[in-house]
Amino acid sequence: MRKVHHVAIGKPKELAFSSKSKMLTGIEKTGVLEAQLTFQGFVGDGPFNMKHHGGPDRTVCVFPVEHYAYFEEKFQKKLPKSAFGENLMVSGMLEKDVAIGDIFQIGEAVIQVTEARNPCSTIGKYNHMPELYKEVQQTGFTGYLCRTIKEGKIQQLDEVILLEADAHQVTVAYCHEMVLHKKGAKADFERIAAVKALSERYYESLQKKLQNSNR
Repeated sequence: MRKVHHVAIGKPKELAFSSKSKMLTGIEKTGVLEAQLTFQGFVGDGPFNMKHHGGPDRTVCVFPVEHYAYFEEKFQKKLPKSAFGENLMVSGMLEKDVAIGDIFQIGEAVIQVTEARNPCSTIGKYNHMPELYKEVQQTGFTGYLCRTIKEGKIQQLDEVILLEADAHQVTVAYCHEMVLHKKGAKADFERIAAVKALSERYYESLQKKLQNSNR
């Protein structure tokens, strides 16, 4: 069963990662029982670096709760909820099972998957585990980003209902294999780029790869 296990929001703040390292970031989220999702994102939530985060194509960050067990076993360390900066910790929605363009209803809101999340090194800094960032990259256990189709309230323990599966069936895991892990060729990039639901940022990055593959 697909279900929301944790809801979290947070505004950008300055975090000290060491005595010599500080940065403004929106990765730290606070757990809430419910949150209001708008076309701009959750009320009370937002990124700092708009070049790489946020925008109307990326209003919700989703992360599979199942991955926590893997990382905690791997590093023998208990991770806090929303350790990866996600808004929603969900079950039954692994990257290999969720496709770009899939549309889900969660509580009152409706969202659509738009991007295979490219992990950020801030994940390692925030958890004081640089090796965690590397493992997230290697495994492709990154979660994914979504746009808001219908505004509304999302609550902890809400069921996640698949309303429409995208016809292309380009999974988040496939995107990671071809793009993040650099195994893709021109045909693979064309297949991903054909998905109309892609975020503008991800689509533009694919166009650059296609241009380079034509040279």
